Amino acid sequence: MSKPDRNAQGDIIGYHGITRETTERKRLEEQVRQLAFHDPLTHLANRRLMLEHLDQAMSASKRSHRHGALLFLDLDNFKPLNDAHGHGVGDLLLIEVGERLKTCVREADTVARFGGDEFVVLLCELATQHDEATAQAAAVAEKVRTRLAEPYVLQAAPSAPAIGHQCTASIGVAVFHGRDESQNAVIDRADAAMYQAKEDGRNRIRFAPGSAEAG
Repeated sequence: MSKPDRNAQGDIIGYHGITRETTERKRLEEQVRQLAFHDPLTHLANRRLMLEHLDQAMSASKRSHRHGALLFLDLDNFKPLNDAHGHGVGDLLLIEVGERLKTCVREADTVARFGGDEFVVLLCELATQHDEATAQAAAVAEKVRTRLAEPYVLQAAPSAPAIGHQCTASIGVAVFHGRDESQNAVIDRADAAMYQAKEDGRNRIRFAPGSAEAG
């Protein structure tokens, strides 16, 4: 309960306790938002927040005439690690993948864990020309592919043995231009391109056909 603060004349100049209550309320609200919009393991954006950001990016693209791109990633060698060493070690890999992905993008971009060993990267404010935007997306995708292919050393605790692991990613890319295309259509194109990368031998980047071109 807050109590009034008075000056020398006895006038009420404020209440003490309110600031603490407000700070606590804001902290709780932030915790709720964190749980609602972020993956609890990696602390990356979750599917819900990614869809929100994709909607905003597509609307912005329509206004600015700049392209955006969605990278859909699936880890190529995740299940054997889980099977051999358990989910705890697998979780360490997912966390490290998330950290590496964040180093490959700009602050304005979004990295999300879609579930399991699937991740999505949203690139915003690319070039107005389709070919240039595609080249920009390709450069980021290659940076991601190379970074994720570097060796991993996973250790659950200081006393636990370090586990070396090699893991690559298959990456599908869909370039969009904010036209009459739904969020799901963009995601489906990127997802289909990712499966094509898998079929072509893994550790590859494939672009989705039908990427909208600026007219």
